[in-house]
Amino acid sequence: MYIDSIGHYLPNQLIPNEYFLEVNGLSDEWIYSRTGIKTRTKASDNENTNTMGIEAVREASKDLPYNLNQVDLVIGASYTPYDTVGTLAHTVQREFNLDNAKSVYISSACSSVLNALEIVEGYFATRKSEHALIVASEQNSLYNDETNEKSGHLWGDGAACIFVSKHQNRSNQPKIGDIYTIGLGHIGRGTTGVYNHPTNGGIQMPYGKDVFVHACNYMIDALEVVLKKSEMSIEDLDYIIPHQANIRIIDHIAHSLNLPEGKMLTNVKELGNTGCASTLITLSQNIEKMVPGTRVGITVFGGGYSSGSSIIEF
Repeated sequence: MYIDSIGHYLPNQLIPNEYFLEVNGLSDEWIYSRTGIKTRTKASDNENTNTMGIEAVREASKDLPYNLNQVDLVIGASYTPYDTVGTLAHTVQREFNLDNAKSVYISSACSSVLNALEIVEGYFATRKSEHALIVASEQNSLYNDETNEKSGHLWGDGAACIFVSKHQNRSNQPKIGDIYTIGLGHIGRGTTGVYNHPTNGGIQMPYGKDVFVHACNYMIDALEVVLKKSEMSIEDLDYIIPHQANIRIIDHIAHSLNLPEGKMLTNVKELGNTGCASTLITLSQNIEKMVPGTRVGITVFGGGYSSGSSIIEF
């Protein structure tokens, strides 16, 4: 599988840590020292998961090496949907008149993009698709109770997308290597560690320590699985893009893997936790660093729980 184009969209509004002192009594120093977050993005009143996804696609389609209407599969990924019937995938299909595309909406929390890639891999293998579009978008603020002292300060809004083809459409095209995903609902706190009950409390993370421990372990495990399958070592990777949940998790992983400074690409300080869109946003923000020969490992952990990893070779 090959990457044709990638793009992202972020709301203009940034909410600083100081905002939460009045809302839930947490200071800038307290939040930053525990999460590494200074600001987080927030969608405006006229934005939502679907509109942000559309803007990400609009941005990415500028560099597409084929006509947009050749897309024959759209996968929308989000755990914070604006509409569960007129989904992210279907809204994107309608906006861009992708009349030959299958449309699928999925959620495996913050692991969704890796699962979406695996779904695309299946469609390609069965010859049911050749040009796919994955759109990941989160409006965490729609479901977030900011007064919640445990997790109200964590969440950001944003979207990203990636066009993927079965065959190369130009030279020096990034290649997606082995993809590994696993469901982990049976471990630890599983479905209660972090959850989103839309009509009963929204996004909550009552067991942050459990999430921390398993995220650190399974993001490393997932990355090691794909490295082994690819006959690579951690030293063969130029960059690693982890799910942007919390700088403590990211730093713990970097320390465990003995990574040099600068190898982990992050945006959690500025954007907060942008959910399943976070890894694609980070990749899109750093795309100019990806010169030919660059190898990037993506590794994620999602509430529920779930995990996954893949390697992209530029």
